[in-house]
Amino acid sequence: MAGRNTVGRGLAGVAVAAALLAPGVAAAKDRINLVLNWVPTADHSPYYYAKEQGWYEQAGIELTIESGKGSGVSAQRVGAGTSDMGIADMATALLAKGKGANLVAVMAVYANSPQGFYWLKSSGITGPKDFPGRKIGNPPGDASRVMWPAFAKQAGIDPNSVSFVNVSPQAKVPSLKSKAIDITSDFYNEHDLKVREFGDDLGFLPWRSIGINPYGNAIIVNGDVLAKKPELVKAFTEISQKAFAACVQDVAPCLKALLASVSGLDEPNQRDQWNRIKELMRDPTTTSAGLGMFDAARMKADFEMVKTYFGLEQPFDVGTAYTNRFLDPSIKMPAQ
Repeated sequence: MAGRNTVGRGLAGVAVAAALLAPGVAAAKDRINLVLNWVPTADHSPYYYAKEQGWYEQAGIELTIESGKGSGVSAQRVGAGTSDMGIADMATALLAKGKGANLVAVMAVYANSPQGFYWLKSSGITGPKDFPGRKIGNPPGDASRVMWPAFAKQAGIDPNSVSFVNVSPQAKVPSLKSKAIDITSDFYNEHDLKVREFGDDLGFLPWRSIGINPYGNAIIVNGDVLAKKPELVKAFTEISQKAFAACVQDVAPCLKALLASVSGLDEPNQRDQWNRIKELMRDPTTTSAGLGMFDAARMKADFEMVKTYFGLEQPFDVGTAYTNRFLDPSIKMPAQ
C-alpha cells in the first residue's frame, strides 16, 4: 500500500505542478503525436491509462497515440520530426541516430532485450546452428531484422545464410503453424500465447541468453521538440513514468483503459503479456536508481555494439542519445 500511495502522491504532484505552469505547458494545449513501435498491446497500456485518467490533459498535453510499423519506422519518424515522440527499440534508435535521425531517449521501458526467436522443434531446429537455409518471418521494420547481423555473428553463423519473409505481426503464429516460415522473431511478452498454441513443440531462444541484451523499447523524442519545449517533454515523461509505476502496482485499470480504446485484444492474453513485461522492465538500475532510468555503462556497451556491427554514417557521442533528467528517482521498479 505504501508504494501505491507514493505513486498516487507523485501523480497528484505532477498534475498540480502542471496546472500551475502558466502560460506554458498547462495553459495552452500542446499536441503530442506518440507513434508506437507496433499495434497497441499491454506494454502500451500505461499511456492509455494515463490518457483515460486525464493526466496528460491536466498537464496541457493533447495526446494522440498512433499504431506503429516497427521500431525502425518509429525511430525514423521521430528523428525526422514527423512525430513528436515515439516508442522504439533502443539499439534501432541508436542506429537511426547514426544515420542522422534527430532523437533522444527519455525513458527506458524494457531494461532487458525482449527479442527472441521461435520455431517448432518438429522442424528439426534445435538452435541457431540450424538456422542457415531456413526462412525467418517478420515485418520489414522489425527490430530483430535490423539487428539480425549482430545476432548472427554472436551465434557464429553467416548473416546471409537465412532468407527473410515479410510477415505482419498478427500473421507470425499462423505462418509458423502453417510452415510458411521456419522461424519467427517476437517479443517475450507474447511468449505465453505461443506456449498455449504449440505446447512442447515450441522452440525458443531469447537473445539475452547468448549475450545480446541491449536496452529494448524506450520513449524517444525529436531533438528539436526537446530543445524548444523541454517542460512539455518533462511533463510527458514524468506522467508516463508514474503511469507505468501505477500499472505495475495494479494492471487491471490499465488493461481496462487499453481494451476500451483498442479492439480485438484478449484480456487474459494481455494480462499474461504484462507479467512478462514486468520481467523485462526489471534490472539493477530500475530497482535502485529509478524506474525507466538508463545505465551509462550499458548504454556505452550498446553503442559500441551498434558501431561494431553496423558502423555509423554520422558518429556521435552516446551521451547525446539519452537522458535521465526527466525521471523521478523516487519511483523505482519493485525487486520482484
